[in-house]
Amino acid sequence: MHVRFKTLSAILLAASALGAAAAVAQDYPTQPVTIVVPFAAGGPTDTVTRLVAAAMSDELGQQVVVQNVGGAGGTLGAGQVAAANADGYTLLLHHIGMSTAPALYASLPFDPMTDFAPIGLVTEVPMTVVARKDFEPATLEDLVAYIKENGENITYANAGIGAASQLCGLLIMDALDTKMTEVPYQGTGPAMTDLLGGQIDMMCDQTTNTTSQIQAGEIKAYAVTTPERIAVLPDLPTLAEGGLDNFNLAIWHGLYAPAGTDPAILERLTGALQVALANESVGNSFAELGTYPVPADQATPEALAQTLEGQIALWKELIAAAGVSAQ
Repeated sequence: MHVRFKTLSAILLAASALGAAAAVAQDYPTQPVTIVVPFAAGGPTDTVTRLVAAAMSDELGQQVVVQNVGGAGGTLGAGQVAAANADGYTLLLHHIGMSTAPALYASLPFDPMTDFAPIGLVTEVPMTVVARKDFEPATLEDLVAYIKENGENITYANAGIGAASQLCGLLIMDALDTKMTEVPYQGTGPAMTDLLGGQIDMMCDQTTNTTSQIQAGEIKAYAVTTPERIAVLPDLPTLAEGGLDNFNLAIWHGLYAPAGTDPAILERLTGALQVALANESVGNSFAELGTYPVPADQATPEALAQTLEGQIALWKELIAAAGVSAQ
């Protein structure tokens, strides 16, 4: 009888715990939600996040706050979210760097595949090869010849080891078999400031951070990194048109929660993300930046998990071949 009583008590306790968890998930959120951007303010991932956060705030009925935690190629902010309480109030919006980090760092404060609960993909952003507005080369063909001739005399800005801007530059240098002088920054926002000021020669950055400056004539643009030209910058050739065959680099973004977050909360967040990405204002803002929201069937945990796993395998091979390391 005593054993039966203990078993019944355990069942009742478990049921009570499940009921409490369900109630928490049903009421969620009851306070502001923070999305950590693991890069400096003003950069492309920050721009995407702020647009999405504003639309998610409307759907969730609570303010979604953006917090910038830059440093260490995005691993500092990601590590902070991995260690956060799994209550749905601290999220991470990261780009392709989530998949390159395992190949770049011998020791990470997190495991991308096990320390996070995926919420959904957000967008895929083309990159542009740009330079200060008075940079000597006039065309993409001129730029290719100029890089080959001047090499390390050219300063190339990036957001640090493992950042998309660095990977883009490495791929270009590898394709041209020529080294430029890399100048790392704490994010492409500060790098863009120096490019606009003429302190740096070149950089490769996402359209979300370059389109307005290109259209205003404040920087010089040479190419996009995707296989096809993009609608917002139709006169900009692809790198393949300049002789860099099979060059294809677009920066995907995903939204994550810490591992162990209640599935009901994750479902609520995925739904809010899908509503935000379907928002006409968000779509128009993305289009002006040269990108687009992913469709609803990609803004899911399953799609993000599949993308992350495949990209980790892809970049592990490419980064090893390039001999790049953050150590």
